[in-house]
Amino acid sequence: MVFSSYQFIIFFLIVFFGYFLLNQTRFHLAGRSWLTASSLFFYAYWNIAYLPLLLGSVFFNFIVGRHLFPNQESKSLPFSRRFILVFGLFANLVLLGYFKYTDFFIENVNVIFDIDYVLPQIILPLGISFFTFTQIAYLVDSYRGRAKEHNLLNYSLFVTFFPYLIAGPIMRYGEVEAQFKSRQTAALNYENIAAGIFIFTIGLFKKVIIADTFAVWANAGFDEGRAVIDFFSAWGASLSYTFQIYYDFSGYCDMGMGAALLFNIRLPLNFNSPYKALNIREFWRRWHITLSRFLRDYLYIPLGGSRYSDARLYFNLIVTFLLCGLWHGASWMFVTWGALHGAALVVHRWWNKKGFRMPKVLAWLLTFNFINITWVFFRARTMDDALKILRGMVDFGSLHNFPVEFIPTMYLAWGGRFSDFLLKWLPAGLAANLLCFIAAGITFVLISRKNSYELMTGGNYGAAKLLGTLFLFCVAMYAMLATKSQLFLYFNF
Repeated sequence: MVFSSYQFIIFFLIVFFGYFLLNQTRFHLAGRSWLTASSLFFYAYWNIAYLPLLLGSVFFNFIVGRHLFPNQESKSLPFSRRFILVFGLFANLVLLGYFKYTDFFIENVNVIFDIDYVLPQIILPLGISFFTFTQIAYLVDSYRGRAKEHNLLNYSLFVTFFPYLIAGPIMRYGEVEAQFKSRQTAALNYENIAAGIFIFTIGLFKKVIIADTFAVWANAGFDEGRAVIDFFSAWGASLSYTFQIYYDFSGYCDMGMGAALLFNIRLPLNFNSPYKALNIREFWRRWHITLSRFLRDYLYIPLGGSRYSDARLYFNLIVTFLLCGLWHGASWMFVTWGALHGAALVVHRWWNKKGFRMPKVLAWLLTFNFINITWVFFRARTMDDALKILRGMVDFGSLHNFPVEFIPTMYLAWGGRFSDFLLKWLPAGLAANLLCFIAAGITFVLISRKNSYELMTGGNYGAAKLLGTLFLFCVAMYAMLATKSQLFLYFNF
């Protein structure tokens, strides 16, 4: 049940009206129970086999968390709070490691020792990285005295709330505790409904119109198995994926925030125009904000952060982003991507310490191109695939000397006879990817404007804004019903 599907729209309407109907009759406990049960149904809809895993994880962490509150040393267990915390963290990481990294580990053992142990082919449960990290944060915050919950229902709703269960944001209990319990949350709020529909619609449009369109070009460039790729096709593929993942994740964040807001729940900002960043540090303050926050508070700072020598600081950055890469997937390509970002942050720290500066335009250009290039490693299935794209991006000889016979027919079919005309005046690669570059150009303009969150918080839902929202919703719904929307990319992590 993807957010960008008619099944989800039907599901959401049933949950929405059921929730507020129960609350209007003052059955607030029943309302929260309904929302929790609906969230569990949402998860089970994907694969009911993993519902017991989610329920077991919730129950286990709730029990562990109850023994971690300060001044709540268990009288029934001969263990310290610190021991219980370590045990809880270890259990969560073992669960995540088993499902996410067992095949990867065995695959590498086979290569190192030249053996042929059969891979168990473990299927990754949807959202396990997100609900595991959410609960790890809860355990640590409970130990630090920042989270207290003695109610299993409230805790279950906190973990399983469907707008963020599958792909984040990675929540902290204190961000939603008071909201779930508030009587104001149980009442219809027409301002929140208007804002929620507005940003949900923008997110839906981003996903089904923009992200899924760029996905066609990205998939063609990365997955079609061409032996040689020209300059324009390589840049078209890389930029397409750069914008696909941008609008895919941005669209999900908008839709999740909008869906939650319709229930009067305000989620933390998780995406804030990251391609406007002027350096790599700013990028990570704007991209997947709650993941960056988690890595900072629960990994980087415990490792020592910036409290010690520069060498220790650089080591902590590299380790943090190596694990950031590995968190995204069990592949050396993700590790490579994380290592490059860690190295970039080290260079950025060194650069600032030396007091160097550069013009904003140049800073943006370097930052964006670094991000674009590193996304190649993130997207490519193998290092050879990544290097093929990168070699094409610097193959200046193919600007004028790349034979049209090497261009797949599908690249030229979009323009019909117009493509034949273009081939007379433009390099073959540019003619084949012209539509992609036009779309990329328009996208550069779009990302330079106010983002959806800024538009939503601006208020003033007048007739023009409402009509614009209705138009975008109709266009997105038509595209959603006419085609099959792709899975959100972050559902894979």
